Amino acid sequence: MPTVHLLDYVAGNVRSLVNAIEKLGYEVEWIKSPADIAKAEKLILPGVGHFGYCVSQFAKANYTDAICEHIRAGKPFMGICVGLQALCAGSEEDEAVPGFGFINKKLVKFDPRDKSVPHIGWNSANTALSGTKVDESLYGLRPDSKYYYVHSYAIPYREGELEKAGWAVATARYGNEEFVGAVSRDNVLATQFHPEKSGAAGLRVIKAFLDGRSIQPLSSPPTVNSIQEGLTRRVIACLDVRTNDQGDLVVTKGDQYDVRERDGVSTGGAVRNLGKPVEMAQKYYEQGADEVTFLNITSFRNCPVADLPMLEILRRTSETVFVPLTIGGGIRDTVDTDGSKVSALDIATLYFKSGADKVSIGSDAVTAAEEYYASGKKLTGTTAIESISAAYGNQAVVVSVDPRRVYVSSPSSTSHHTIRTAFPGPQGEEYCWYQCTIKGGREGRDFDVIQLVRAVEALGAGEILLNCIDKDGTNSGFDLELIRDVKSAIDIPVIASSGAGNPGHFAEVFEKTSADAALGAGIFHRGEYTVKQVKEHLQQENLLVRRYEEDT
Repeated sequence: MPTVHLLDYVAGNVRSLVNAIEKLGYEVEWIKSPADIAKAEKLILPGVGHFGYCVSQFAKANYTDAICEHIRAGKPFMGICVGLQALCAGSEEDEAVPGFGFINKKLVKFDPRDKSVPHIGWNSANTALSGTKVDESLYGLRPDSKYYYVHSYAIPYREGELEKAGWAVATARYGNEEFVGAVSRDNVLATQFHPEKSGAAGLRVIKAFLDGRSIQPLSSPPTVNSIQEGLTRRVIACLDVRTNDQGDLVVTKGDQYDVRERDGVSTGGAVRNLGKPVEMAQKYYEQGADEVTFLNITSFRNCPVADLPMLEILRRTSETVFVPLTIGGGIRDTVDTDGSKVSALDIATLYFKSGADKVSIGSDAVTAAEEYYASGKKLTGTTAIESISAAYGNQAVVVSVDPRRVYVSSPSSTSHHTIRTAFPGPQGEEYCWYQCTIKGGREGRDFDVIQLVRAVEALGAGEILLNCIDKDGTNSGFDLELIRDVKSAIDIPVIASSGAGNPGHFAEVFEKTSADAALGAGIFHRGEYTVKQVKEHLQQENLLVRRYEEDT
């Protein structure tokens, strides 16, 4: 098999990149020392996380000169995400650390005033307006395809600047800002997006680089008018996973978090079994899901490190599902079965190495937020959120929030943040606050959702998975009031969850709130609607979505 060399310097999930390369018929050889780079023909530099930390790591391990020499020698080089950013002169993320300087531009943070930051989701890499003809493809890029981005800093695009230096450029637009999605010059291809998480469209880019095909004709070129730029509406499939009474991991779904079958009006039957996790994740990928989330709702109660079957599910899923994978459940400091202490960062690292791109933290985030306020809003650096985001970037940390409504007669009757609701309480109350819960909704805290989301944003979370216990399993639509309230309080992206019963509910949440993504579970597991049908409905409502592309 032909080989490609890969430099892994800790950052994030490289398993999916290896799986993508092997799927395309190449073998991966790991760079283990600077001397190995001199032997490499094709070199890929992936990465996620903090610019300064990553570039400093290259220098500390004596990789910088070897990487630059590989590029200057004219050997094929591909940089992904931070791998692109390292080629720049520098970044606002860390002014003290210079980049390699091949691209004479500085990375700038996105303006959060008109959009969420980080920029997370599927966006363009449009070469149609940047010197490449619409009927030609730059390394497999199509201007009508969408690619998966996750970053806070980018190279602002100014027409002609990079082109004068010989770079071919693919651009994307986020809010009012146009930025560089990919660049190419001579032997170099670098993408701000993650091709290994961009489905068939991303695999096409990796294959073109590996095969050395920088420019090729498009078999079915799009028209300029058909190209829609901007961030798509993300549709996420969520799989609640737990062991059933026979000890097998199954996908289940609860009503107000009760996952056991009902016998008439009583509960307590067998665990509801809706299918096998790997097979269902593959099905949703093929239907066009933009992300897949696994929430391990019971298996981690004793010790996540011992939960080898869930790690195997991640490994097997990442072999065939090339969109982002999130894992949640029990990510906290714990004690292994042999008595040794295991940190939340250690556990997250296990998941990243097994194929996860993000980890979702639930109950532990509430505890951390309570301690944050109790300390006078001081950051300790020791919470799960802080330690994982420091190592892997805040885009790798999702906080899963499980609030429930508490109705009150007036704002003055509680110390918590309230909203005036269009859906009065049982005694006609016109106001409510959202109480945070832990342990899967089984225990309430004297803590409201706005306190929580502001705290975890300060601690370093990159995204909020916003559930709603009152809506869970009702099929009555998302809690729009809750979503609007949370979105107005923070800058990071928010995923709407709980209550989706039909495709119209997805359209409603995108039209009536500024939610960044919407998540479905039971609606898909029970076969009532497919992900494809939801996205087709969103298209009919003139909402931009990623179209599913066949495998390369």
